[in-house]
Amino acid sequence: MPSPVESVAAAVSAEIEDLLGTPVAHLEELGGHPWVLRAHLADGRTRIVKRLRPGGYGLRSAAELMRCERAALELLDDLGLADSGPRLLAAAPDTRMLVIEDLAPRVELAELLRRDGLTPELDDRLTDFATALGALAAASIGCSESFAARRTVLGSSAKALGDREHAWGSGWRTTAERAADFGVPMSDAAERDLRAAAAELAEPGPFLALTNGDPEAHNYLTSLDGDGRLIDFEGAGFRHALTAAAVFCVPGPLWMAVSGPRQLAAFRTALARAAPEAQDDRRFGFGLASAAMIWVAVRAGEVGKRDARLPGDASRAQLVMLLETGARTADAHTVLPDLAGWCRSTAAVLRRRWPDADLDTAGIPPYTWRERS
Repeated sequence: MPSPVESVAAAVSAEIEDLLGTPVAHLEELGGHPWVLRAHLADGRTRIVKRLRPGGYGLRSAAELMRCERAALELLDDLGLADSGPRLLAAAPDTRMLVIEDLAPRVELAELLRRDGLTPELDDRLTDFATALGALAAASIGCSESFAARRTVLGSSAKALGDREHAWGSGWRTTAERAADFGVPMSDAAERDLRAAAAELAEPGPFLALTNGDPEAHNYLTSLDGDGRLIDFEGAGFRHALTAAAVFCVPGPLWMAVSGPRQLAAFRTALARAAPEAQDDRRFGFGLASAAMIWVAVRAGEVGKRDARLPGDASRAQLVMLLETGARTADAHTVLPDLAGWCRSTAAVLRRRWPDADLDTAGIPPYTWRERS
């Protein structure tokens, strides 16, 4: 009698065979996630298979994640951007399974950066990544209704379609309260700056564009010859385009530090082809600083959680660096001055409270991996 695991594999293989009309030789689990598989077909080809994951992620249910990925990949194809990401090859009628082009032997840009550091070659690949993000945004401007219609046909509710605010949820709304409880209260002026940044993201105007929702380097597959593709569109949505550029200003979950002036310039050039407002220094700078600061605020709202961790936990130093780089981003564009001031003063408090996080940030190279405890 086959084991439960073997029975599931057999059922999944049969479903893939029904979609593709080709027998499956075996299945390979990717990244430790049983809902993401590489299917090795009997004819020697491989395909990536995504299935419903247990539960959802963030604001979206498991089914909604699948609907969003399918709608996004179909939209890319219609926009002539199929080569920007993986091609959708087949989908179950209920969208509980997607069969996607396998982009191997490309590898995650994040893994190359973790292994080699920011070499000149990888700086080029980061610039390719930024260009791809900007080109995706530019090509999708004006297509939000088409994307919503696709999601509706696939079963998305009106409530699910209203998750446009930004990819990071509404955690910024409680940051001021949590910061005050921790002993680093925001001034009224800093809170006004925070609300102004959130309002910019909620009403992107000419910058309303498609992003994959997680524009980090682990979601860009590349090779050293520069043939890269964006992946993972489960979090895809139309939101402020500069939420995809902020990853080159302030570190996301993977990194202790980032530095991307060249990448920001590439993103901006690509975006400006469809959104000439990106050439306006004031408008671009306010949008970029707003996106960076909302991300900083979301993470700063977790200050109590970081405080409870053991000394030496890298998330503490990362939060200090987030606060300081967020302030520098705002300063560079002469916007959100009171929120920037709060970031600097809070970082100073945390440096005193957490001696393990009182680091010389100049000595931490860009794209230093954040070790997880």
